[in-house]
Amino acid sequence: MPEPLVKVENLKKYFPVTKSFIESILLRKKEYVRAVDGISFEINRGEIFGLAGESGSGKTTTGRLILRLIEPTEGRILFDGIDILKLKGPELKRLRRRMQIIFQDPYASLNPRMKVGDAIGHPLKIHRIAEGEERKELVLKVLEKVGLSPPEDFYERYPHQLSGGQRQRVAIARAIVLNPEFIVADEPVSMLDVSVRALILDLMMRLKEEMKLTYLFISHDLAVSKYICNRIAIMYLGKIVEMGDLKEVFSNPWHPYTSILLAAVPVPNPRARRTKVIPKGEIPSPINPPSGCRFHPRCPYAKPICAKEEPQLEGDSRHQAACHRIGELELTTFRRSK
Repeated sequence: MPEPLVKVENLKKYFPVTKSFIESILLRKKEYVRAVDGISFEINRGEIFGLAGESGSGKTTTGRLILRLIEPTEGRILFDGIDILKLKGPELKRLRRRMQIIFQDPYASLNPRMKVGDAIGHPLKIHRIAEGEERKELVLKVLEKVGLSPPEDFYERYPHQLSGGQRQRVAIARAIVLNPEFIVADEPVSMLDVSVRALILDLMMRLKEEMKLTYLFISHDLAVSKYICNRIAIMYLGKIVEMGDLKEVFSNPWHPYTSILLAAVPVPNPRARRTKVIPKGEIPSPINPPSGCRFHPRCPYAKPICAKEEPQLEGDSRHQAACHRIGELELTTFRRSK
């Protein structure tokens, strides 16, 4: 088996809770937001690995940890066999050429005072790859590659002169201008109109084939994940509750949370009827997560052991889930009305 491009082992990120002066005196115990709480997974070279779940489940934090945009509390992150947590200074800067990110909001990720050509060419300047006319030529080629033609018309524009889809194409161009191997795509289409989402996804798929890219695709939309991903991991409250080949997970979910997420996906069939119970309440606080299985307070199938013992991922290389009731439940999503 070839070595995975990205390997995450027992990754954790706890953010300290800021308190007032009086609270810090009265409540001496420190509290932490357990954004990511001990997850492990691998991303193979050339695949699109999905990370899905509700808002607040830790998806975006995981992506930023892998790129070391934020520092982990605990765990290991291996990129092409290199422990990136041991790198500093020039070594880390050289590695950053091989990994990039596409942020969720194209309206916030671009500097409004920087022209499109300067924004895309800035990474080339930082890494001292090209200057002057050579840098401009590279930027124009990348603009053409992401579908902004003629590129000369977009080079001198400011972000406010572009549509949302065009801005996200600029963000993609900025991510690929260094010819990276790995890209974290943090909900890259969630802020876009439905009419342009498919165009951006098709662009990302084309770039993947042309540039031999590997993606970590973060999304709360399982319909989008189904369109683009090879494998997927479902996160809930900082934990991975199910992981495996996309077809396996979607056709035969083992965890009730995955089944409920799939049940929420709209189906273009007026006769389709939902048969799953939607969980009550909201996702609990990551400061004081529930004991045992973190989903048990909202799970319609919970039994006493779920509140006491935390389940571990079980299964094989194609499909795993962390649930005490694996094999007991038939988690179908829809039925056809007669």
